[in-house]
Amino acid sequence: MCGIAGEIAWRRGADLAAVAAMTDRLASRGPDSSGLWVRDGVALGHRRLAIIDLSSHGHQPMHDPELGLTVVFNGCIYNYPQLRKELSGKGYRFFSHSDTEVVLKGYQEWGERVVEHLYGMFAFAVAEIETGRVLLARDRLGVKPLYWCEAGEGALRFASSLPALVAGGGVDTELDPVALQHYLSFHSVVPAPRTILRGVQKLPPGTIMRIERDGKRTEKTYWEPIFERSPERADWTENDWRDAVLAALRTAVERRLVADVPVGCLLSGGLDSSLIVGLLAEAGQHGLATFSIGFEAAGGEEGDEFKYSDVIARQFDTDHHQIRVDSSRMLPALSGAIDAMSEPMMSHDCVAFYLLSQEVSQHVKVVQSGQGADEIFAGYHWYPPMAGAVDNDPADALQRYRSAFFDRSHDAVNRLLQPRWQLERDSAGAFVLQNFTHPGAATATDRALRLDTTVMLVDDPVKRVDNMTMAWGLEGRVPFLDHELVELAATCPPEFKTAQGGKGVLKDAARKVIPAEVIDRPKGYFPVPALKHLAGPYLDLVRDALHSRPARDRGLFAPEVVTEMFRDPNGSLTPLRGNPLWQIGLLELWLAQHVDGAARS
Repeated sequence: MCGIAGEIAWRRGADLAAVAAMTDRLASRGPDSSGLWVRDGVALGHRRLAIIDLSSHGHQPMHDPELGLTVVFNGCIYNYPQLRKELSGKGYRFFSHSDTEVVLKGYQEWGERVVEHLYGMFAFAVAEIETGRVLLARDRLGVKPLYWCEAGEGALRFASSLPALVAGGGVDTELDPVALQHYLSFHSVVPAPRTILRGVQKLPPGTIMRIERDGKRTEKTYWEPIFERSPERADWTENDWRDAVLAALRTAVERRLVADVPVGCLLSGGLDSSLIVGLLAEAGQHGLATFSIGFEAAGGEEGDEFKYSDVIARQFDTDHHQIRVDSSRMLPALSGAIDAMSEPMMSHDCVAFYLLSQEVSQHVKVVQSGQGADEIFAGYHWYPPMAGAVDNDPADALQRYRSAFFDRSHDAVNRLLQPRWQLERDSAGAFVLQNFTHPGAATATDRALRLDTTVMLVDDPVKRVDNMTMAWGLEGRVPFLDHELVELAATCPPEFKTAQGGKGVLKDAARKVIPAEVIDRPKGYFPVPALKHLAGPYLDLVRDALHSRPARDRGLFAPEVVTEMFRDPNGSLTPLRGNPLWQIGLLELWLAQHVDGAARS
């Protein structure tokens, strides 16, 4: 796990100083070493978090003079030992034991189809010295980020974070009005390729981009899951599905043990992380380091779930760490958490992950985490109602989905915004409708699951884990996003997934591994009450952000609507129980830190 940056220029020499500035901005993602490489119109930068092959042989940018290739790589290829053996059999000689070199040799052997051979999470750039061609690639589920922008006429830059691109200079930091509407309605999710900034895009998951020497760009989607029933599994019973899911998840967990350093686990006390701990124990991880976090109660809402995580810690005799955070520690951490956000994320638990990662990084460099299970196995409350949608009526499916998931209607978004930011078209609704009409999903429930797996999951929970862990040089691995497990789950009949209040087939699998009291408990969320029930210094922070001079100059929000929200700051929550005032305040806090701050420096 690392940070990568680069520039491809076809009308001038590459700007190494800009690449160096971007690379420096990624320092927290790779605290172990850094490197730069330049040749004519291509410059590459890298920050390294050493997980596999801790020696200098794994240093990047990695150049192979024999092949005429240079690569910068972020992520982990879990099947790299098997690929290395296969490539060695084809005559390739290796100078390191890293998975990065396997990507390099694999590119030489298979070209851009190397991505089809990689099991893992990755974002990388490979430069061909002879042709000047550069290939950018992102993993199937978008676990690793990759942002890009145009750098004047005749150049393109890329980096592992949006703030790193801004640090390189020359980025159009005006807000994208369509992305702003997505942020305010689609629960802060801005789908690829857009970002909140007009001048920055992100490479979609499961996508490669080829840039030729003359600047010609082509993109290709190399993977997308099919949410339809598979003929070879047509006669499977619920028990067959249970056993197949358990076997696939067991494989996914074991794959993510590949490392030359110890691997720990984040343990919230919910079904998903508890099951991972159980499977890790099955795999022989005795004395596994596990970590849970809790906050002070607020607004009558509890701030921890230690009673459940303690059950699992005792059951599997883990080296368990309870991290208790009082409000005096959380408030100062908000600035660091916002600084770690590549894009504004309203989720209350960002600061929880930030503080948790800070503590965990003092013990291990790699952790497994349970993110993704709710999207893959239908754990959210809006999936069962989708089954009642009118057949072949995407509009009905959209209405059911948006009533549960969207933060605001299109009209409410326009009422909140000042006139220059208002849009006539409901862009967020149109995006979801277009996704629902795309072939490859059999039912309305399948359509919602596909949307959440390929869009919402990528740009909310997964991005949250990546950003907050990497802020402390910690590698987060997510077994539920193993692409073979996702492909299997996508073909599972929706009614098996929505059973038992959600995640039915996963709960059945879990009964073979962990105690029933954790499986059958009420569904919980990572609670951070102080950001849901705004009061005291947290409310002051939001008020100062929304009334600041830069915020007034930006003129995003209608003053009378904001004033009304402050009269009763906790009077209403979004359908997903987020605080609307925190959502708009967080946006201004993020812009102040990443856009206004960059303009001043």
